[in-house]
Amino acid sequence: MKGATPGVAAAIAIFYIFLWASAYVPSKIAAVETQPLWFLAARFLVAGLILAALAVALRKPVPESRQGWLVACVLGVFANALYLGLTYTAMQRLSAGMAALVASTNPLVLALLAPRFLGEPLTRWKAIGLVVGFGGVVFVIVARHGTPAALPFDAGLAFCGVLSSVVSTLLYKRFAIDQSLVAINAIQLCVAGLVTIPVALLVYGAPVVVVTPELTASFVYLVLVLSVGASLVWFWLLRHGEASRVSAYYYLTPIFGLALAALLLHEPLGVSDLVGLVAIAAGIALVQRT
Repeated sequence: MKGATPGVAAAIAIFYIFLWASAYVPSKIAAVETQPLWFLAARFLVAGLILAALAVALRKPVPESRQGWLVACVLGVFANALYLGLTYTAMQRLSAGMAALVASTNPLVLALLAPRFLGEPLTRWKAIGLVVGFGGVVFVIVARHGTPAALPFDAGLAFCGVLSSVVSTLLYKRFAIDQSLVAINAIQLCVAGLVTIPVALLVYGAPVVVVTPELTASFVYLVLVLSVGASLVWFWLLRHGEASRVSAYYYLTPIFGLALAALLLHEPLGVSDLVGLVAIAAGIALVQRT
């Protein structure tokens, strides 16, 4: 990665993945304790306004062209509204650990599309590593197949969210906006919130919220740590490295996600999960081989 040593870049990427994986526990709480689309609309708008205030205070520039604004708005739809909207809807039944597993298919899809849309080479080692890692994900999903926390429809819904996330990554890399990440993130989060509101109205009607300490803590964590902090780290990573190589760290998502879900939500963690995680870790090592 440009501007950072390989060790530092890897550490930042792993830290980002830990933060992103940590979102599945509070997201599961939000999905089952409230109307998830209304929760997301509030999360997006609050985080977007925080970043907008920060951009103004730091005098960060907004996009100067129509294309820049259009790309930022489209990113808000795909990277936030669709990705998290589909994921949260799935997580009303899908376990937090299984949602993290589905998310780890991101690099396989991205690596398959990056050669066509970004001109990034899919080397032999990358291909082998992605297949091995994806095999680990499939193994765990098959082992859990049929349980209430891993129904095929919900897993498929979450995977559609992954596809939306991949589209946003391709768009960002293809039409990179050379502007402040704070301003760009503020725009896309506000757009995501505004887009989610009419969908939430259509699905649920007026919002109904029962405030609990767990829900409040989840909201604060997801807004400040994920929507604001982790999103900025992710775009920094995208700007400084190949999309498919950076996204390979998504294979760490189920490792952190399953561990945190087992620790904090007491979700079951079996031998098949551990076998799958070994394959996933091996896939990472192969993908990162130069």
